Amino acid sequence: MKKVIGKVTEEEKCEVLQLFERQNGLNELAKIVSVDNEALYEKLVKDLGETGVKFQDWWNRMADYYQWENREDAHWEIDFMTNDIYLVYE
Repeated sequence: MKKVIGKVTEEEKCEVLQLFERQNGLNELAKIVSVDNEALYEKLVKDLGETGVKFQDWWNRMADYYQWENREDAHWEIDFMTNDIYLVYE
């Protein structure tokens, strides 16, 4: 089930979109970077971790600010076209 619970500003959307695209790009890169290339692999792992933390921080900050509905068996999603925030659950 998917329920609209809020909306973010264009600026807020752009901030999370940048993190989302970076995380996806790093995940794709992780599929082709070999552990043998130790320096690049370590940088990738570090960057993935930092980006993941920033991504989660964005969601936490927005949830606190907008007081979005939440539940244990759910997660939030954003529609990058409309800036709508959804609570997604079974």
